[in-house]
Amino acid sequence: MPYNKYSAITPEIEALSELCVQNSSINPELYSKYEVKRGLRDINGKGVLAGLTEIAEVRSYTVVDSELVPCEGKLFYRGVDIEQIVRGFIKEDRFGFEETIYLLLFGSLPDKQKLDDFRMLLANYRTLPTSFVRDIIMKAPSSDMMNTLARSVLTLYSYDDRANDISIPNVLRQCLQLIALFPVLSVYGYQAYSHYHDGQSLFIHAPQPELSTAENILHLLRPDSKYTKLEARILDVALVLHAEHGGGNNSSFTTHVVSSSGTDTYSVMAAALGSLKGPKHGGANIKVVQMIDDMKKNVKDWTDEEEVRRYLVALLHKEAFDKAGLIYGMGHAVYSISDPRANVFKAFVKSLSEEKGLTEEFQLYSLIERLAPEVIGEERKIYKGVSANVDFYSGFVYSMLNLPLELYTPIFAIARIAGWSAHRIEELINAGKIIRPAYKSVAKHQDYVPLAER
Repeated sequence: MPYNKYSAITPEIEALSELCVQNSSINPELYSKYEVKRGLRDINGKGVLAGLTEIAEVRSYTVVDSELVPCEGKLFYRGVDIEQIVRGFIKEDRFGFEETIYLLLFGSLPDKQKLDDFRMLLANYRTLPTSFVRDIIMKAPSSDMMNTLARSVLTLYSYDDRANDISIPNVLRQCLQLIALFPVLSVYGYQAYSHYHDGQSLFIHAPQPELSTAENILHLLRPDSKYTKLEARILDVALVLHAEHGGGNNSSFTTHVVSSSGTDTYSVMAAALGSLKGPKHGGANIKVVQMIDDMKKNVKDWTDEEEVRRYLVALLHKEAFDKAGLIYGMGHAVYSISDPRANVFKAFVKSLSEEKGLTEEFQLYSLIERLAPEVIGEERKIYKGVSANVDFYSGFVYSMLNLPLELYTPIFAIARIAGWSAHRIEELINAGKIIRPAYKSVAKHQDYVPLAER
């Protein structure tokens, strides 16, 4: 690799980084001494109460005789059970993401006329400024679509005559425009990267106003714009399941924190994107797909429970895949017995695997889902239950839809900006103090030493 001063780690940087490590490492015992809840969660995964919200509720336990008892996971959008939402629009044979956005933003489910009007409003906002694709997206395309998305969002600030206006009507207008544009920005960013870096043909399809968000993603991405009804249906369900997850998840909390400073919408959404990009938050489903691919290469018989179990044990022992000691897609910061999003997803995943002729792969996923909690329980000390999370199946869905890995996390963002928008508006409406938690200093005091005496 040729030398590049902008990315080279020189011996001088190596030496300075050692100083960072030496003087920034905190004794882990001090966290217990001062009762610091790392990650703002206690040892059982219960989060520190940092705010109130009406947007979503994540339920993982019930209270019985003053004791917290784990229960089947539940997720509510504005008080409506997510499982009921999905059953409702599937039963009526229509797409559900747009009404989910409406519900999260405005607090109630729309009637048919309101939903039709709202869909048209989003469709009208799906057009980028003149020459934006040529001047911004095509210039210096990044290998990471989340960076491309964040750059595009920050650049849109320059096109907005009221960018700094944080009145609720203006912020709502900005949020709706970004909700509508995220699929376009994400797919166009990928098409530009695929063309310039991989030598692929460049396709820039215009979004179609009559199509749903899920349909438009597939229309924009595929050279022939073709997709099956089941493919679009399952992608729509994925968007609904990822649209919101309470104010405590990392990116939504980031939205609250940055909004509380009084800054503009574009800066807030770019910060949320930076949070979601992290592999501990939005990038987990990529790791699931890569882990399964490695398992397929190293497990000869996918139906042999003992062979699959040995591979899972090897993962925990840091002897397989990326040697991180993790079984990706298993466990969640909040849920213990089950992740309701994974439960909803599983039935649709089975249908898609049958349509794609990938039933053996689905059976492998099902086997891992059953065995992994047992293996983790045998190998690790755990404080709450372990179950498959939504990332476990979403990566499989995206791979069956032939979506490129580069778009896995942006699709999460395309869904979650609905929740971010609701949280930003909620924070501004209930504007209080700037969010500023406490950090206790454990550094020893020392005197300043003159330069000549150091």
